[in-house]
Amino acid sequence: MKINKIIFTILLFSFFSACTSDFEEINVNPNKTTVGQVQASAIFEPLIYNGANAFLYYTWFWNDELIQFTAHTGGTTREEHRYSISQGNWQSVWNLYGRYTNNTMHMYDLALEQEDRSLEAVALTLKVMFMSNLTDIFGDIPYSEAFTGRKPGGTIKPKFDSQKEVYEQMFADLEEANDIYATDPVFIKPALDGMYGGSMEKWRKFNNSIYLRLLCRVSGRSEMNVGAKMTEILDNPTDYPVFTSNEDNATVEYSGIDPYRNEFAIKSEGDFTSSGRKLTQQLIKMTVITDNFGAQIFEDPRLPIIGKKNPNTSNPDNIWIGTVAGCTQEERLIVDRGTSWLNTAVLCRPEAPGWFMDYAEVEFILAEAALKGLITGGESTAKIHYNKAVTASLNKWAEYGQYSEVPVSIGPVEITGFLYSDLAKWDNGATQEEKEELIANQKYLALFWMGMEAWHEYRRTGYPILTIGEGTTYNNKILPTRFGYPNTTMATNNKNAQEALDRMGGENNMKTPVWWSKQAIENGK
Repeated sequence: MKINKIIFTILLFSFFSACTSDFEEINVNPNKTTVGQVQASAIFEPLIYNGANAFLYYTWFWNDELIQFTAHTGGTTREEHRYSISQGNWQSVWNLYGRYTNNTMHMYDLALEQEDRSLEAVALTLKVMFMSNLTDIFGDIPYSEAFTGRKPGGTIKPKFDSQKEVYEQMFADLEEANDIYATDPVFIKPALDGMYGGSMEKWRKFNNSIYLRLLCRVSGRSEMNVGAKMTEILDNPTDYPVFTSNEDNATVEYSGIDPYRNEFAIKSEGDFTSSGRKLTQQLIKMTVITDNFGAQIFEDPRLPIIGKKNPNTSNPDNIWIGTVAGCTQEERLIVDRGTSWLNTAVLCRPEAPGWFMDYAEVEFILAEAALKGLITGGESTAKIHYNKAVTASLNKWAEYGQYSEVPVSIGPVEITGFLYSDLAKWDNGATQEEKEELIANQKYLALFWMGMEAWHEYRRTGYPILTIGEGTTYNNKILPTRFGYPNTTMATNNKNAQEALDRMGGENNMKTPVWWSKQAIENGK
């Protein structure tokens, strides 16, 4: 693994607009790394383990602060929850997803050269996973000409494809990967695969579940004909297998022994949560029922697994207290008192896993699709998928309740109680719009600790309804709709980047909506 990390570090080729200062230091000319110098499998292992840790870090650092799972109100060193996000931040995010995709594409080239069909398919799946995040964060991006700078006839100034074109190309890559998986290629070194142990059947399900995720993402765009493709996938489970249980979850398992350990394994509770990132009022409001007298009488069974009540004297009633996302500096001194923490005992274990996607998300996608008529079944089928989704999410977290300081058990009784509670009961919503909100809200909770997905989904659906704090003046009290292109990209590939901005109809800032978002669709962009 250590050797693989070294290989992973040196495989840095020209990305969308050449190298930047945020890339790791290297000792060789990356443009002279040629196909055949390493085995494709040597790149695979760090892609999986390091990629999962990168997703864990980003969900903690970016997603949770943007989407109000947490807020760093313990000080002023980090203010992402107030939308204090700099150009340098844009650069780092751009580089990370570009770097992982670039290495994925080198693995793809090696797999072709070495006739390794299994890693050829896996590379396409991972390419789409990384690139879908890049386009969902920035909007229009290079895709068709990206990563060609190291090849004859390639370019280091690729055109930016429209987001519609990017999605069409990602769908084509997923189709190609699915076709390769169908040939049942042999994964040569299954011990390297910390997610599926080399099972091509599992990888194929992951590939097609990502397909459903991305179809759902663009479902507001009628020109994408999402319903027809979803129906084709569901009507042909042999040709398009997808996740059908938590056993299929894209879970990267860590042994806990360096270097195979969780991103937060060496973080103290203070660094991880108690001195900074606290649970928010938004999260507590969606996971705790309070009676008319202010008593907390019911809680989401997942809450004491992902969170922890503040044990200090500032919380004498031993209740869940949320801080205020986007608060002002003056408010911070008040709202931070007694606020609840992330559960370090669960989330920071050296062997705590990382996730790219889970079965619950698939069921939420199908629930929404049935309710909106994209697939057959209507409301009755939507309810079935919704209940399966919530149950799957609770069962997933149930496995980790044992690691909490006070062990938490989630069984059939707790799941049934939750599904019939005012937090999650299907019949709480009388109208279709209310049921759409219920699905989106529970999907939001189920996406906790899942990369940037909750932020992506919020921009697509507008749910949950968030309260934007008075301290979010850095972006004029607008929850970021995207990240801007880095200055390096604007300087070295200005013509293509500017054309992309003109096409998206906005400036290079965090207020221009991406093409699939609810805001863009409602504004007719």
